[in-house]
Amino acid sequence: MVAVFLFFATTTLIFASAAPPDTLNKNESYARTVYLIEVEGVITTGQKNFIKRQVENAKNMESQLLIVRINTPGGLVDATMKINELFMNVPMPVAVLVAPSGAIAGSAGTFILMASDIAAMAPGTTIGAAQPVAISPEGAGDAAEKTITFYASYMRNTAEEKGRPGDIAERFVTENLSLGSTESLEKGMIDYLAGNVHELLNKIDGKEILKLGEIYKLNTIDVPIVQDEMTFAERLQNWLSNPQVAFLVLMAGVLGIYLGLSAPGTIVPEVGGLILIIMGIYGIGLFDVNTTGVILLLLGIGLIMAEIFTSGFGVLGTGGAISLAIGAIMLPLEPFMASDWYPAFIVTVGGTVLGLVIIMVVVVQRVIKSRQRWTGGSEHFNPPEKGVTVNELNPEGRIKARGEHWRARSIDGSTIPAGTEVIVVKAETLLLWVQISENEKTKNGNTK
Repeated sequence: MVAVFLFFATTTLIFASAAPPDTLNKNESYARTVYLIEVEGVITTGQKNFIKRQVENAKNMESQLLIVRINTPGGLVDATMKINELFMNVPMPVAVLVAPSGAIAGSAGTFILMASDIAAMAPGTTIGAAQPVAISPEGAGDAAEKTITFYASYMRNTAEEKGRPGDIAERFVTENLSLGSTESLEKGMIDYLAGNVHELLNKIDGKEILKLGEIYKLNTIDVPIVQDEMTFAERLQNWLSNPQVAFLVLMAGVLGIYLGLSAPGTIVPEVGGLILIIMGIYGIGLFDVNTTGVILLLLGIGLIMAEIFTSGFGVLGTGGAISLAIGAIMLPLEPFMASDWYPAFIVTVGGTVLGLVIIMVVVVQRVIKSRQRWTGGSEHFNPPEKGVTVNELNPEGRIKARGEHWRARSIDGSTIPAGTEVIVVKAETLLLWVQISENEKTKNGNTK
């Protein structure tokens, strides 16, 4: 039941349709409204999809202004670029306000701020530190020179397009320049200081904005403000498109499969683990990844699964854990993430892999102890009397008996098809020697 609930809940979240804004008063004049979007935390694919839907809503309502209140340390490259493209091409002015006091628009947030038609900051806020970073097993470091040059040029061109000093904007990328609100205003990087949305609306009343060949005159005194919330699907995407969360979900799925296959017949861990693995893979697909990291992740998962079906005594599992750790560290390829995010990610990876190794060690120790007890005397081991072949014994395979899977071998070396009832002739540790039961022989004889 738990697995079924997880499946339907996940499906509902992913395919949930966007709900219309609840705050909209149908009797109000659409042309006078201001549409507000709040962006908090890491810029993700979920955030991008939420913003895209809000931009469409604002267009359909013919709102006079789109305001984005932002507080972010950075985010995903692709999501940031798509958001900038939306803001620069929507046929209405876009204002970005870094607020409240103490908020930041670091890295990806600065790129978004530079793409706005009206840039504002609350007192005590900070922007900048947009130099791309590179991730490796050694930790976070400066990105390649060509990467820095490209994004510096992008930042400069975006700022100049909006009438802001391109040379200073470029330094956000090349020198990791950071500016407070007052200095940003003095240097022309923003247009206004405003502590909140209402203060900004009062300051920009009557302002004329030239955009896409059209002049927009703002009338923002005492205007209705429309705001919408994220849908379940957008919240799920926002959650999964964080590389740290996607990795944890993927590892939880692997652990579920591992525990399920280690104790056949439970079903719930296998199904739940499969759902989590699918969600984790989906989440990984929402951000830029290093191909080598993905290959190492898949190799690690394969080795851990192989540990279950072989007598590796932890060797394959340990190799899989090492592969997972290196692959996960190399996995994200997001130059707009805040540099202090990567150490936290590495700690998460290390803790998760260590926990996985501890679980595997415990499982392996129990298997070894079980084998030692079974070879120590028959009073510790009572093998089943009969079972049904799970796969073909040719001459060795697996049978299911007493709700458990057992290694089995035909006593005379013959091939026994899957689904055949067999009786246990003798047992050697975990290996059962079997032959076809008399009932099965009679049934086959009648069939013939």
